[in-house]
Amino acid sequence: MSARSLNKVTLIGNLTRDPELRYTPTGAAVCTIGLATNRSWTTDSGEKKEETEFHRVVAWNKLAELCSQLLVKGRKIYVEGRLRTSTWSAQDGSQRQSTEIVIEDMIILDSKRPVSEVGEVHEAPQETPAEQSETPTQTIAKEESPKQSMPVTPTENVNPDDIPF
Repeated sequence: MSARSLNKVTLIGNLTRDPELRYTPTGAAVCTIGLATNRSWTTDSGEKKEETEFHRVVAWNKLAELCSQLLVKGRKIYVEGRLRTSTWSAQDGSQRQSTEIVIEDMIILDSKRPVSEVGEVHEAPQETPAEQSETPTQTIAKEESPKQSMPVTPTENVNPDDIPF
């Protein structure tokens, strides 16, 4: 029996570009997203430092379609998934490698409507009166397992105080 292991990634960051939705030859939806995360710290000498990491995030099937509909550059999101590394040979014969995060959950953390570089306001998804409340709402999207028969509700009210981080 093999030892147990875990491949789990949790990130909170801002989208670096609009999502890109494509379909495989078999018809499966795949959406790629650029996500930036920041880390700041103070050195022993008191100097403040900051670094940014850029991540390639991939969503599949229904979650991919939801990401392409709900997300735009600049939105703050929470994603949860796993690391996947791919290796291939480039045209010049050199070996190439890429690591990406394949997500299974995504939560929109802001309620703002980001402004694009040309000054256009991107419309946020409209809520029905039954979904409106006094507190801001976040959108939760969860990848459906092929074994699940229950539909996944794409939106739900979440109190930011309930998030455990």
